[in-house]
Amino acid sequence: MIKRKNKFAEILKQYNYQLHSGDIVAGTITHYEKIGFLVDIGTEKIGYLPQEELIINFKDTIQNNLTLMNTTRDFFLITKNINTKQYVLSIKRLDYIRAWKRIKQMYIEDIVFNLPIHQINKGGIITYLEGIQGFIPKSHICHVKKDTIKFKILTINDNKNQLILSNKSAELKLSLHKFKIGELLYGKITNLKSYGLFIKIYGIKALLHISEIGNINCKNEIFIKGELIKVQIIHLNKEHGQISVSIRQLKNITNHHQQ
Repeated sequence: MIKRKNKFAEILKQYNYQLHSGDIVAGTITHYEKIGFLVDIGTEKIGYLPQEELIINFKDTIQNNLTLMNTTRDFFLITKNINTKQYVLSIKRLDYIRAWKRIKQMYIEDIVFNLPIHQINKGGIITYLEGIQGFIPKSHICHVKKDTIKFKILTINDNKNQLILSNKSAELKLSLHKFKIGELLYGKITNLKSYGLFIKIYGIKALLHISEIGNINCKNEIFIKGELIKVQIIHLNKEHGQISVSIRQLKNITNHHQQ
């Protein structure tokens, strides 16, 4: 690693290369100060790494800053301090870039995760993936264990630092073998709305829209919360964890309640 840093310094000198904001440079941490570190990056003026630029996640702490001494690694060049002429460096921002690259790959591979719950609020659940804060909206929560939750990546926007996750989508993927288009299944009525019924099938929430009921009114006493209803699967949205069901094509609709 020392050779690598020296090579970088030689390249700067040989080609008279001027460093710019956003460059990734190799350097060795040489000195620890109260609020940061001095870093030799092969330039005439030594670089500076502020302590707040060490790690992505503010919750983490480095127990012994001396362990970083004399370590050689890559740094992200933030800017050049006009007054001191020092290059201001960051480990955090480089880790941030690499974390988003890994997250994008995980999104492409459609991976299901099981991570600790960091915080629960009225809008949903906050957790961390690769040190990046992710949010699971309330509408995308299906099953929550005591301290952990399964989820898939729903949408990503690294420019806005937005990572939206879905527990419903993860649960549907894990249970997808239980659902087939056209299949008849029983589910428990969990909620009655003016636009339809919400039904739980194998622990997954499904929507029976009013348009798939026929001439029967959702608020009719024939539908009772907590009872079972026979339905047909008509649509599966794997990405958003949504299931749509119907009873329009079923015979003997009036006899659909079963214990």
